[in-house]
Amino acid sequence: MTAARDTEGQPTHPPLPAKLAAHPSVQAVLARRRTGASGRPPAVIDAAWLRELCLAAGADDAAAVSLDHPDLAGEREYAQSALPGTRTLIAMAVRMNRDNCRSPARSVANQEFHQTDEQANHAARSVTRALQDAGYRALNPSVGFPQEMDRFPRERIWVVAHKTVAVAAGLGVMGLHRNVIHPKFGSFVLLVTVLVDAEVSEYGQALDYNPCIDCKLCVAACPVGAIAKDGAFDALACTTHNYREFMSGFTDWAQTVADSEDAADYRSRVTDSESASMWQSLSSPPGYKSGYCLAVCPAGEDVLGPYLDDRKSFMDTVLRPLQDKKETLYVLPGSHAQEYARRRFPHKPAKEVTGGWHPPASRSASTGRETRTS
Repeated sequence: MTAARDTEGQPTHPPLPAKLAAHPSVQAVLARRRTGASGRPPAVIDAAWLRELCLAAGADDAAAVSLDHPDLAGEREYAQSALPGTRTLIAMAVRMNRDNCRSPARSVANQEFHQTDEQANHAARSVTRALQDAGYRALNPSVGFPQEMDRFPRERIWVVAHKTVAVAAGLGVMGLHRNVIHPKFGSFVLLVTVLVDAEVSEYGQALDYNPCIDCKLCVAACPVGAIAKDGAFDALACTTHNYREFMSGFTDWAQTVADSEDAADYRSRVTDSESASMWQSLSSPPGYKSGYCLAVCPAGEDVLGPYLDDRKSFMDTVLRPLQDKKETLYVLPGSHAQEYARRRFPHKPAKEVTGGWHPPASRSASTGRETRTS
């Protein structure tokens, strides 16, 4: 059944109840409709207008992709749940400052991640507002956190997979390190997505080449061996260490607090610097422990020059300071990451943790409590 339309082809609406029709706000809306001041937006968004909107909002690159794209089959249910009627996903990339990300000082690198994260969220929100003002329904999920924790651990907690969308939209290709590599900006980008209930006049096209130059520096930089030369990726090793002060690591730390008999027992399990670092992540945005795979990546036209000019100098100034840094590595007991860390980086102490993935042993069943680690 099709909706009834007037002589001008506009859909007609059933009559309003008298009380509702007499309301001042309702009368104002109806008056604007009669004068044509609140006309509906174009059914198809102009791609050039949309791109300029994204760039003006703070994105460094942007492209749209239809939700019907075959590579987004796994996103449709989640997108439609977040914004019923979603037709298009708008992928945006925001650049990071490279040398900040490359610094062995985690406070510098983490601040860069979080500042760019906020810039990307702000850009997406601005685009969403502009689309809304133009008459469309639009929504911008967070770049990272907050996420849908009520789903954990039954299903994924993110609203939309920004990397999957960006690759489908042609903003880059997933690298060996599982970060999207932009053809110009390389790995030094953060991604964000806007959902909108309209089609776009032109969609992005997937890249016909991979910006990754196969240098394997990400393999050499990872302190827990999460990235293999053959392309294999140990996600659990990565999250256990790099996200130590995010959700899973915090859960492990909280279990350690609960399981400690007293302050002295707690301090035998958790060093003062670890407690201070956890406090900082609780009072500020949580800090990544590594991110070295991204830091050392030379791919991307704007990034590649120094590596091509002097590869030895590049490794001496970018890779080795991260390899040489003395830092605690968080690993699961008996894991490949533990063996790799001890063998490859003996100067970096490897600490056994549960990573929050397994419940702690019950108090009655635990033995040798003084030797347990957090």
